[in-house]
Order: sequence, then structure tokens, then C-alpha cells
Amino acid sequence: MKIKTKLRAGFGFLFIIILAFGLIALFFLNSISSKAKFILKDNYESIGFVSQMREALDKGERPLSKQNAELFEKNLNLEKRNITEPGEKVAVERLGVAYSKFTNNAMSTTAKELEREIRYALRDIEELNMKAISNKNESANKEYSRAETFIALSASCCFVVLLTFIFNFPGFVANPLAEFSSAIKQVGNGNYLHKLHFNNNDEFSELAVSFNSMAKKLHDWENSNISKLKSEKSRIEAIIAQMQDAIIGINENGEVLFLNKLAAQLLEVNEKETIGQNVEELAKKNDLLRRVTQLNQDNKLLKIFADERESYFELESREIVIPNIQSDEAEPISTSSKSAGKVYVLKNITQFKELDEAKTNFIATVSHELKTPLSSIKMSLKLLTDNRIGAVNNEQMELLTHIQEDSDRLLKITSELLDLSQVESGNLKLNFAMAKPEHIAKFAIDAVNFQAEQKLIQLELKSESNLPEINVDVQKTVWVLVNFLSNALRYSSEQSKVLINVLSKDNSIEFSVKDFGKGIEEKYCKRLFDRYFQVPTDGQNKSGSGLGLAISKDFIEAEGGEIWVESSVGEGSTFGFRLPKS
Repeated sequence: MKIKTKLRAGFGFLFIIILAFGLIALFFLNSISSKAKFILKDNYESIGFVSQMREALDKGERPLSKQNAELFEKNLNLEKRNITEPGEKVAVERLGVAYSKFTNNAMSTTAKELEREIRYALRDIEELNMKAISNKNESANKEYSRAETFIALSASCCFVVLLTFIFNFPGFVANPLAEFSSAIKQVGNGNYLHKLHFNNNDEFSELAVSFNSMAKKLHDWENSNISKLKSEKSRIEAIIAQMQDAIIGINENGEVLFLNKLAAQLLEVNEKETIGQNVEELAKKNDLLRRVTQLNQDNKLLKIFADERESYFELESREIVIPNIQSDEAEPISTSSKSAGKVYVLKNITQFKELDEAKTNFIATVSHELKTPLSSIKMSLKLLTDNRIGAVNNEQMELLTHIQEDSDRLLKITSELLDLSQVESGNLKLNFAMAKPEHIAKFAIDAVNFQAEQKLIQLELKSESNLPEINVDVQKTVWVLVNFLSNALRYSSEQSKVLINVLSKDNSIEFSVKDFGKGIEEKYCKRLFDRYFQVPTDGQNKSGSGLGLAISKDFIEAEGGEIWVESSVGEGSTFGFRLPKS
């Protein structure tokens, strides 16, 4: 039999029993009620009047509000007209006198005593009527005996039947549910071999079969998953141990989760003893660990004495993020992510650092060696173009001009390479001095004025008045402005204009150079200050070495400033930098 059929049969039987008992009781109670209602009517009305008067007193307002006073007086008058029992008249008169005094003395010290007298009178009236009801009820017992006998017998039979039903019928549903609850707890504790057995041909038997199948699949999945997880854990540990970089893992509680052999050697700690310890406690006794875990993100280069020499390591930190499954009874399961700790990786870049230093030294040496022959070439060119030595024809003069331009370009590149090698080697020397911003701008304009006149380009300086002096390396600041101006002149058309702005902005002085050339595409703007990067040209303009803007950035940042560029295709470009006020 299906569960639905069982429930219907059980509740149907219960309904019939209740209905039968109700009809029997209704029959006899209706007979009794028709005989007694008129007898007890006056007594019940008196009890009702008392209840209304007591309710008016219980409102708590002293003196009584108009509404409560009217309610009390109304019921008092009704009670005076409904006196039916011996002694009730005296109690009602006592009540009237006490209420009259209470009304006139509601705020006096005797108010509580009067209220108590009122309540005693109400209680006496109520008790007289209740006693009358009891007496009348006893006199009517003979008439009730027959009804009581039948109702008692009916109630006893119904009670026995219902009690049997209550103890037996819920078991049809509750017992299987209890077994299911116990089985679910067993599975929740990891006992996937627990089985359910029901022999009835109902929904619980079908559900038990499905539950047993689910438990078996969970058991198979658990066994295969644990084996797979152990295998993957061993593989990951082997990979971490064999990596050439030092790796340190810290969980969300700040405890060392893992570290490989190389990390243990660098930190000079025991690998097995360190795992599981609090990293903050370890960092108090280990300077290198403290530097690794607290290193500023903007400076990730560490110099560590390793392999009997000073070695350079680059620090990388990654946050461990794992799925976070949240379950709420009112909402479905939702998946998010949460942090499970951090992984620190120390990459040994000593070899690359040495190669970089070798490259810097090589560039510095070659650039220095090139300056002498280039200077000799420039001197020889100057002598060749001197008419006192001898005249040259137009073709020869044109060749000499090309040689002059190329030698100037080589000399500029050589100077830039020397400046770059100073920056990379950390030997950049700044000679700070107080200078007026407008004078710096004028020095730069004077340096490129001849170049601007050749292309008929107007150089326009806009400088705010009364700008404060700034503490800078004047030579290098002018060099940066000259570099900006040279680029602007190179990419501007003839008879155009280049604007030089000098203004105060917040706590800094801003220099900017704006041209009205073809502009630079946005994808190139972010790389303009990278070393050796050159914006692709159409062949009409000679490109530089790709070092000028990179060196400009190094110079400005060394002076505590910042450099920037704004450009749009077809609208020109604006290069600028800001230097702090003194």
C-alpha cells in the first residue's frame, strides 16, 4: 500500500470517530442547553457586568478616563437592575458607594483603599453569582446524568480508539524517517557502507534503494578520490622539492605550509621542524624571513649571501585562492572564493644581474672610446668646411653636411649611452641647486632655437609669474626639456608652433611641451619611456636611439619628480614632467 493511501485511510478513520463523538455530544448538550440557558442567564450577565467594570479599572488611568468611567457606570447600572441572588443587593450598594467616593477622591491618598473596596465588592458579586450557578447546576444534575453517561461512554470509546491510533499510526511514517535520519548521519560521518532495508511496497522502499545506490557511489568516489589526492600531493611535493627556486608556502593562519630544500638552505632552518610553525614567531629570529614576508611590493629585489658570494634574488608572491562553498537553509548553495594563504618564490637572478652589469660596463667603455674618434671627425669636418684650407664644390659640401649630421647623431647616441650606463650602474650624480623654473625653460629654448628657425617653427613660452625657485639639477632638467623640444621639432611641420608651459600645480612645478604634429597612437604611449623603444615612423623622420625618453624618465625620477605623456592621433602630443617645490 502506498503512503498516500495509508495516510488517507488513517485520517479518514480519525475523522469518522471525531464526527460520531461530536454528533452524540451535540445531541445531549443541545438538550441540556435548551433547559439551562434561561435559568443561568441572569447570573452570567452579572458576571459579565463585573468583568466589564473590572476591565475599566484595570486600564491603569487615575482618575478614570471619560470612556472608562462611562463603561464602569453603564455596567454598574445594568447590574443594579439584574439583582437575582440573596446578598447581591447589599454588595451592589456597597459597590456604588465605594465607586462614588473613588470618583470624588481619585487623586487623594485614600484612592487605593477605595479602589480595593471596589474590587472586593466586585469579587463578592462575582462569587455570589458563581455560587448560584454552582447550586443551580447541582439541581440540574439529575437531568444531566443520562447525558453524562452516554457522553462518558462515547468519550471512553473514542479515547481508547484514538490512543491506539496515536501510538500506532505515526509509526508507519516516523519509523522509516528515523531510519533514514540515522542512515544520513552515518553517511555524513563517512560510513558509506551503511544500508537501508524496507520490505514494504511503498515509496520508502524505493527511496531506500536509491539511498543505498548513492552511498555505494559515494564510497567508490571517496576511495578513488583519496587515492588520487594522495598521488597528486606526492607529485606536487616532488615538483616543489626539485624546483631551482626557493619556495615558501604560508596558510591563512600564518603558519608555514611547506618549503623546499633550497628555501630551507637560504633561511638556514630545518625543513621538517619549520613546517607548521607560526611565520611571525619565526620572523622574529630570522631577518631574511622577515624581509621576505614584509618586503615592499615596489622593491622585490633581495641581495642574499648564498653559495659563498653575494647573490641576487627576485621575490614573487602569490595569494592562494580556493573555492568557498557556502550553504544557507533559506538559499541554495553558492560558490565563491577565499584566501588560503600565500606562496613566496625567490628566483635566483644573479647570473642575469652579472650579465646586465657586464652589458652596462661594455656600453660605458665603448661609448667612452667612441667619443674621442667622433670628436676628431667633427674637428676634421670643421676644417674641411673652412674656406681658408680650400674651397669645395657643392657635391662635396653636401657630402660633408651628411657626414656632419651623422657624426652629430652618433655623438648624441654615445652621450645617451654614457648617461644610461651611469643610471644602471647607480653612479648617476646630481648637482642640486636652486633655480627659477622660467630660466630653466629659457635655457632649453635657446639650445634648440636655431633648429626651430630652420623649420620656421615658433617656440612660445607660457610661464606663470612669481613661480618659486626649485631645488634641481639644472643641467639634467634642461637636458630633458631639450630632448622634449627636439622631438617636438622633429615631428612638427614647417611654420607650425610648439608651446612650452611652466606652471604651479599642487605642491609641484609642471613643465610641458606641446606640439601639433600627427600624434602618437595610444598603444605606443605606454611604452614611450621604455629603453630602446622607438615608435614606428613613415620614413620621413629619422628615428633616434630609443634612449632619450628613457634617460629623461630616470633623470626626473632621480630628482623626485614624475614624467608623463598625452597624445592623440591627428592632434599632436604633450610631454611633461613635475618637480617638487622646495
